[in-house]
Amino acid sequence: MQQIFNFVIRNKTFLLFLFLFGISLALTIQSHSYHKSVFINSANGLTGGVYGTINSIGSYFNLKEQNQILAEENKRLRSTVLNTKSSKSSVNVDSSFSNLRYKVTVADVYKNSYTLPNNYLTINKGKKDSITRDLAVITSKGIVGIVDNTSNSYARVLSILSKKSRINAKLKSTNHRGSLRWDTKSPNLVQLEDISSFASVKIGDTIETGGESTIFPKGIGIGTIETFNKDISGDTYTIQVRLFNDMSNIGVVYILENLDKQEIQLLEKLSNE
Repeated sequence: MQQIFNFVIRNKTFLLFLFLFGISLALTIQSHSYHKSVFINSANGLTGGVYGTINSIGSYFNLKEQNQILAEENKRLRSTVLNTKSSKSSVNVDSSFSNLRYKVTVADVYKNSYTLPNNYLTINKGKKDSITRDLAVITSKGIVGIVDNTSNSYARVLSILSKKSRINAKLKSTNHRGSLRWDTKSPNLVQLEDISSFASVKIGDTIETGGESTIFPKGIGIGTIETFNKDISGDTYTIQVRLFNDMSNIGVVYILENLDKQEIQLLEKLSNE
């Protein structure tokens, strides 16, 4: 307190000047409409800038929450797309089992490998979230892999970048089907084998899931044709497919559960007996 008194005494002349200047400035602004409007506009600009900066900082720290909200919204939209039953719908899911029902679960990727011969992803949903083996995993761009193991809170996904991976796929333009595999050379390219030489194959055409299993619905995007060549026999093509997904950068995924899976498998089992 004594230091404050000493400061006031040492600077009393300057402080008196500031006090009188403040009073005169206030009286000027109050008595002249032009000065008053300039002051108000300047104050609004200053406070607006401060609030804008604060809001930008808050928005930055709120990105994770906003991303989760967007992921949940995408989940609802994707569930609607997968479960549509209208034959006139323009959505890109026209599965052989056209009335299938799907449950969609959002998950974050905790770990992702893409340089090994057999690559896996770890996601933060598991048995407690009703995640089981052999469920399809996709992003908003295309397929990622298939769940191959689960714990209570986590699941491991066999990536399409794996020698073990085999997925039924087709040419979107012709519906010719083949088997999708990976030759372990590039994380951006996978191979579609056993496509009939009678198929009209063009560079840039879209490759998508074939829908001949109860894991992936028909029509989920995979990639586009990069190159293609006939096999030695001359009866089939092997196609290089450039993936829609950047498999080195997978953040949020969607897990698809076919709710009619058991019924279909039971029916197929009875048909084979």
